[in-house]
Amino acid sequence: MHPLENGGTLFKNQAKLNQHVRNLGSTSPVDIELIKKFDMAGPRYTSYPTADRFVEAFGPEQHATWLAKRRIGGLRRPLSVYVHLPFCNTICYYCGCNKVVTKDHSKAAKYLRYLEKEVKLQTELLDDRSIVQMHWGGGTPTFLNDTELRELAQMLCTYFDRSSELECSIEVDPRGVSEATVGLLAELGFNRLSVGVQDFDIEVQRAINRIQSEAQTTQVIAAARAAGFHSINVDLIYGLPKQSVTTFDRTLDKVISLSPDRLAIYNYAHLPHVFKPQRRINAADLPDADSRLQIFSLAVQRLTQAGYVHIGLDHFAKAEDDLAVAQRRGHLHRNFQGYSTHADSDLLGLGVSSISAVGPTFSQNVRTLDEYYDRLDANTLPTMRGIELTADDLVRRAVILALMCHFELAFESVEIAHLIDFRDYFETELKELEPFVEDGLIAIEDDWLTVTERGRHLVRAICMVFDRHLREQRLRASYSKVI
Repeated sequence: MHPLENGGTLFKNQAKLNQHVRNLGSTSPVDIELIKKFDMAGPRYTSYPTADRFVEAFGPEQHATWLAKRRIGGLRRPLSVYVHLPFCNTICYYCGCNKVVTKDHSKAAKYLRYLEKEVKLQTELLDDRSIVQMHWGGGTPTFLNDTELRELAQMLCTYFDRSSELECSIEVDPRGVSEATVGLLAELGFNRLSVGVQDFDIEVQRAINRIQSEAQTTQVIAAARAAGFHSINVDLIYGLPKQSVTTFDRTLDKVISLSPDRLAIYNYAHLPHVFKPQRRINAADLPDADSRLQIFSLAVQRLTQAGYVHIGLDHFAKAEDDLAVAQRRGHLHRNFQGYSTHADSDLLGLGVSSISAVGPTFSQNVRTLDEYYDRLDANTLPTMRGIELTADDLVRRAVILALMCHFELAFESVEIAHLIDFRDYFETELKELEPFVEDGLIAIEDDWLTVTERGRHLVRAICMVFDRHLREQRLRASYSKVI
């Protein structure tokens, strides 16, 4: 059993758990000088190993084999589903997602036909099609019209059995969603809504080609609440062109007044050599490193003062939200959609570029529509690449997930689950952590590793010490900065 799948193995006694809960309720001010010292390019650890370690030798046959192995009782876990809908009406210059920008809505109809082909191929390999979680992302899922949204939901209901407590979420763009569509989403079973905002400042919006009024956002959130959505998330981005501490403070005023249940405040990664739309952003308009840190520090301060729990990295949630509750109980997980409440489920990715996590494997679909359609026309799973985790990958994944989700790790839990001596196995890593100990970012005592309050903003850098693949191939990877 993965050590994070049982809260009892993460916390050895109630006193330790109580202290952990108290720690989660507070966040120290951002220490800008320490962040400057330890800030470096690194992964966000939505998986370990990270997606750039996937190999083409892991293809459709390997993915199919592991789907079929779910039939073995000891390997069967609950199932989550991610559906990637890549279409957008307009292009946002900052975006690094896999998307198709088009005004031609007939493309969506064709995509849905092929999506059903993939669903049929994947589910034929499953004997248990019960799902506990579903997420539609993109692109912009609400690019689909109301008829298409209904058709897709009904198609998925045909192939999957929904749990009575299904967590069903969707990403929406408030610029193109009516109150009627929000009501339809609730009717189709969605109970969580993620609203893209990024920034309310008009100059920032012009610089990123995303003009979105406060009124549009307010209307969608109000409609979601009226329709009975259980949780509403708002996405923001810091480090965008024309952005400053003053302008972002005004955006935070408006967002806090909307009182979303969760917030994600992402760090913009300017990689124009990787993402072509970013070439339309004037690099001279980007805030400098000091300003970015000040903006991030402001966000942490404002949101914690407003009563949000800093879950980790760039995620915040109200104390009563399921995400905060899962963290307090030791059940929080991290996957390709960020933090999740389902630590013990496999993930089935559907659509172009989507990623699956089944057993000890990850696999990713092809990235383009043409490749996707060609594979499915040949009645072949559209798996492009993947990886089967080694015993070393599994133990390191356990360590990294524990630190990313809970800021704390019991050596004993890893030793029992993976039959190792922690201090011997990670002798090199423990030595490399000494600078973090000296600066008060972590504490190592009584066979516990604890990320201190002042170290939580640098948890990615701490996790990087345990990343064997990064150690071996560091110069070959390109990542966003830790902050």
